Amino acid sequence: MVHEKQVALVTGGNRGIGYELVKQLALKGFKVILTSRNPENGHEAAQKLKQSDLDVSFVVMDVDNQESIHQAAIIVNDRYGRVDVLINNAGVYLDENEKLLNMRPSILEGTMGTNFFGAYHVIRSFIPLMEKQGYGRIINISSEYGAMSEMSYQGVGAYKLSKLALNGLTRLVAAEINGDIKINAVDPGWVSSDMGGPSAPRTPKQAAESILWLATIGPEGPNGEFFRDGKRIDW
Repeated sequence: MVHEKQVALVTGGNRGIGYELVKQLALKGFKVILTSRNPENGHEAAQKLKQSDLDVSFVVMDVDNQESIHQAAIIVNDRYGRVDVLINNAGVYLDENEKLLNMRPSILEGTMGTNFFGAYHVIRSFIPLMEKQGYGRIINISSEYGAMSEMSYQGVGAYKLSKLALNGLTRLVAAEINGDIKINAVDPGWVSSDMGGPSAPRTPKQAAESILWLATIGPEGPNGEFFRDGKRIDW
């Protein structure tokens, strides 16, 4: 009997932490679906990894567009019939160093749209593929800024609220799902990327390594928790 490869899907997988997550999952033997809202960038990233003989494919998906997410779920179901690992990595940082009540509402709306509602709709669309096999691992890429204690300090209010809501979503979904399906949130730290900037101390590879252990936890593993570098952190 041929062992069927597990399938992993990473949103925003064409660059930064997302790209490194795709690469590391493929190196661990997963069949990986790289998703990106930009077809050209997504195809280019997937092709680069394929050249290293990694089992990576591309599916276009814009997490700000519910129909795009729905169509991607149909494509994945038709091609693979399963998703074992789902990593909600796509995110934005739109804050302009203003107080929350002074910023343009569109900044908060756009941030919540991608960082919270994007993850919500992706989970909602793909979790049926996990439920039908009674197994799945969902990882939400969050931030220490999403901890409740961070709400006592002003600054980056839109980003903080989006990650606070994402952490809440993680716990709520964990309380609702059945079977061996687990969902956790992870703070990757300050990473050198388009979002984190060149002066950040942590590389995408280091960030990916601190996240991916949650992709292969057993049935006794954590559920509905928030981690950084493998350690639980307070919400």
